[in-house]
Amino acid sequence: MLVLSAACAAGALVLTACGGGGTGESADGTVTLKLVAADYGDKASNSSTLYWKDVAGRFEAANPKIKVDVQVINWNDIDSQVKTMVQSGNMPDVLQTGGYADKVADDLLYKAEEVLSPATRDNLVDSFAKAGEVDGVQYGIPFVSSARALFYNKKVFADAGITEPPKTWDDVRSAAERIKAKTPGIAPYALPLGPEEAQGESLIWELGNGGGYTDAKGRYTLDSKANIETFTWLRDNLVEPGLTYGNPAATDRRTAFADFAAGKAGMLNGHPSLIQMSKDGKVDYGIAPIPGKDGALDSTLGVADWMMAFKDRGNQEEIRKFLDFAYAKENTLKFDELYNLMPVTEDTLQEMTSSGRHKDLEPFFELLPKAAFYPLGDTTWDAVSAEIKKSGGTAVGDDPAKVLGDLQRKAEQAVADR
Repeated sequence: MLVLSAACAAGALVLTACGGGGTGESADGTVTLKLVAADYGDKASNSSTLYWKDVAGRFEAANPKIKVDVQVINWNDIDSQVKTMVQSGNMPDVLQTGGYADKVADDLLYKAEEVLSPATRDNLVDSFAKAGEVDGVQYGIPFVSSARALFYNKKVFADAGITEPPKTWDDVRSAAERIKAKTPGIAPYALPLGPEEAQGESLIWELGNGGGYTDAKGRYTLDSKANIETFTWLRDNLVEPGLTYGNPAATDRRTAFADFAAGKAGMLNGHPSLIQMSKDGKVDYGIAPIPGKDGALDSTLGVADWMMAFKDRGNQEEIRKFLDFAYAKENTLKFDELYNLMPVTEDTLQEMTSSGRHKDLEPFFELLPKAAFYPLGDTTWDAVSAEIKKSGGTAVGDDPAKVLGDLQRKAEQAVADR
């Protein structure tokens, strides 16, 4: 983990603090921080609302002059709602989401050193802290990390006569064909390319063919030959033969995960939170490396979710107190264990790797050191990612060269406008 992701940057929770220091201070000197968070839960009983209200309540008890207003937003809506907040001048004080560099470009954020105590900064895993930098200055504060691996339903595989998880794309197609023939009513391969996380699923498949979003110099390569070949293969081998959802571009990750946890999908790319969902659904699951075109990948998609602090309301001291509290081991460990995510702080990392309670995460810990990440240090990534979420999935139902070509032109325009 300590060598993890010098390139690490990427994927989603949001915190917002409003008021304080001047604009939000009440007559009695109380400051209100508004906390906006993306929902990591899949049902009301494990909604992130419950976690953050608990943290806020304990923080307020320890800091009577600071109040925290909690708002939790689902993954599909959080990007657009945060954009509206910024455009309307209703800046969040603290935001934690998949990308931070565009806010840096607009000079909206405090530096990490301005809103974290030295002890909290020193407790961040160094590689993640470095991944939060733009031009050598840290603005993004890592919150949680994750990786992707192939999940497969052992019973479905056994019923279809499949003896081992697929290692190549051809293996995926062959296994999916057997599942379709032997287990009617099961989605052989759950392919979510809808707006929730099209950018993630797309990159996983592109990595399997030596492709990706950028080249070695950081230039966008969305319509590279390798990427076009990838989506052409998906269209011709999974979508058109009916081995996945009828319209992957309209299918979100939440749907695919729910299907797998209900025993309705044979296999899919998943992250650690799917472990508990599968257990809750009594699915006997297996985890394997992501299949690539010619063999299992030794580099998977790695994701880190980020926190950042906005300067607009001037609540620097209140934000620091809240973030120091939120990053205490008691809180980070609770969140990571609640959603089976991996830590970004040294004390929580030590706890999770030594306690013996997280054997199910070991495959992901093994994959992370060689993980590939979104180009979050690029100030245009948020805009480019939004376009991929919007239309990238249509490449498996339309002409891949046209869809990816359109995305490439938009990416180049975003760079030109930067």
